[in-house]
Amino acid sequence: MNQAKPFCIPKLEVVEAYERVKANKGAAGVDGQSIEEFESNLKDNLYKLWNRMSSGSYFPPPVMRVEIPKGDGRMRPLGIPTVS
Repeated sequence: MNQAKPFCIPKLEVVEAYERVKANKGAAGVDGQSIEEFESNLKDNLYKLWNRMSSGSYFPPPVMRVEIPKGDGRMRPLGIPTVS
């Protein structure tokens, strides 16, 4: 018997989301994984991410908080997410 996933998430949307993350050229998050490391097994990583999301078992990891300087000398908090 072929059981349907509880959430209908097109695989193309996961690929497009990954492409937006890559285009952002951000730093690695709390897991330390860079875009390059994620890409070393891209097809499998995107499939695993899609599978967890569509089955309802995906919970995003915490965001890494850093502070960046503003033009007036104060600091601005910034949240850096993980790739997956």
